Amino acid sequence: MYRIFIVEDDDAIAQAVCAHIASWGMQPCAARDFTQVMREFSAFDPHLVLLDISLPFYSGFHWCQQIRRVSKVPIVFISSASDNMNIVMAMTMGADDFIAKPFDLTVLSAKIQALLRRAYDFSGQTQVIEHGGVMLSRADTFLTYGEEKVSLTRNEYRILLTLMERAGQIVSREALMERLWETDSFVDENTLTVNVTRLRKKLDALGLSGFIATRKGQGYIIE
Repeated sequence: MYRIFIVEDDDAIAQAVCAHIASWGMQPCAARDFTQVMREFSAFDPHLVLLDISLPFYSGFHWCQQIRRVSKVPIVFISSASDNMNIVMAMTMGADDFIAKPFDLTVLSAKIQALLRRAYDFSGQTQVIEHGGVMLSRADTFLTYGEEKVSLTRNEYRILLTLMERAGQIVSREALMERLWETDSFVDENTLTVNVTRLRKKLDALGLSGFIATRKGQGYIIE
């Protein structure tokens, strides 16, 4: 049973989300002490976190950073502060998705289930994809190059995996977004841009500058 940790200070929203998640056969837990979110996170050991931005004491951005220091668990921001700056900041800090309030509970549960499938169901595939000395395993989210091993976020991993699977071909931004979210609904273009930029910085640090090339108006390619 998947465990979902909800960090939301509006009790009515938190309880409604908990009830809906439970009806889908998952185990919800709403944060109670907003000064001890990490302690509750560690005790519950969730498979996915729903995180509001505006919280008592510390913002959701703070807790996202704290969680990312110790875990790769999928994080979904749920917030009425859905302007582009907040979305970009959330994705930059390691979030996997952003859902604007007010939201439909069925859409929320569909997003949660899609993220859980991508995060935990690898269908037994263990092969490694290699291109230009870069190795990417389907069994985890690590990139290996020479003696270096770098951790990727799930979004970065999906982008690189898609491009490596189609090495030599231009992959459109639309195709990458569909791979990331399984649907292009509720997706902001900034999400993809931020993740590609972050991935390129990690590749640059390994001496792989230019590994992902941009084809203006068409998409990206690994040549």
